[in-house]
Amino acid sequence: MGKKVLIIDDSLYMRTMIKDALSQAGFEVTGMAATGESGIDMAFELQPDIITLDNILPDMLGIDILKVFNEENIKSKVVMVSAVGQQSVVDEGLKLGALGYIVKPFTPDQLVEALRKIS
Repeated sequence: MGKKVLIIDDSLYMRTMIKDALSQAGFEVTGMAATGESGIDMAFELQPDIITLDNILPDMLGIDILKVFNEENIKSKVVMVSAVGQQSVVDEGLKLGALGYIVKPFTPDQLVEALRKIS
């Protein structure tokens, strides 16, 4: 059984693309969330091995979600997936515990490689 993954991204296209790429690579996508709040709820409920986390969501920033994960001791490994590639944002995400940061647009191979590296 592959590593369990939760995808948090407000774009249906991105969620679908990430799910397809990871499923083909042997990961098990156990949940997909379009908002930060539902993503946090699903992280508690599903306890995934890995979470892909967009930084710009309709209700909150991925950086703020990382802070919640830290406070609540969520053990999932997080890879940020965002169109925001500013070094300060990348650095803050990594400082808050993200193990990787992928800047959109990216190829399915880049995504799979980043997740394999941390799993």
